[in-house]
Amino acid sequence: MLEEAKLQTLKKELIGYGTLVENMLENASEGLKRKDAEKLRAVIAVDEPKANELELHFDEACIQLIAQHQPAGKSLRTILMVGNISVNLERMADHVVSVSEGALYLIEKPPVKPLIDIPNMTRIVVGMIRDAITAFINEDDKLALEICERDELVDGLRTQIIRELVTIMIEDPTTIERSLQLMKIASNLERIADLCTNIGEDVIYMVTGRVIKHSKASV
Repeated sequence: MLEEAKLQTLKKELIGYGTLVENMLENASEGLKRKDAEKLRAVIAVDEPKANELELHFDEACIQLIAQHQPAGKSLRTILMVGNISVNLERMADHVVSVSEGALYLIEKPPVKPLIDIPNMTRIVVGMIRDAITAFINEDDKLALEICERDELVDGLRTQIIRELVTIMIEDPTTIERSLQLMKIASNLERIADLCTNIGEDVIYMVTGRVIKHSKASV
């Protein structure tokens, strides 16, 4: 019973960790759209250290649970997944920092193009973060599969953004540095989506025993 109570506490804390990363990404996107340097700097200087601390917290908590209770079966798999999700969330936070750094550069410059695709990409990715945690908490393999399918939408938007920016750079070489920063932001968003997909794939395996990693066709 004690082991189960601690697992539930860990799951609740994981929801909080996911919410932190969601908020970081939303603030980074908002900072870029509204040219809000203070919001962007807060993501880097305030939120990212919190994400690092939470990863260390989950690492220690998972080790202690395994050492103290020697869980087996489903309990052990759940603890290991919590640890893995924590690592993925910390990596997502690192990518959000890169988005914020690029945004800080861009808000000081004239826009290359209207900001439409990157906010759309961000909206999808924020939903993927939220749903990845929800799928794990609720052991919802159908939601996890939807996350994996949404990854293709993000990939498509990134490809579209890069194609448009290459055309812009060819037509106007003065836009090269700004365009490269936008490409980097799109690539970081795409990487966050990949990390969400990793969680979705793990949830599907945990619930159904199906392995869909490295097999887009099976999704």
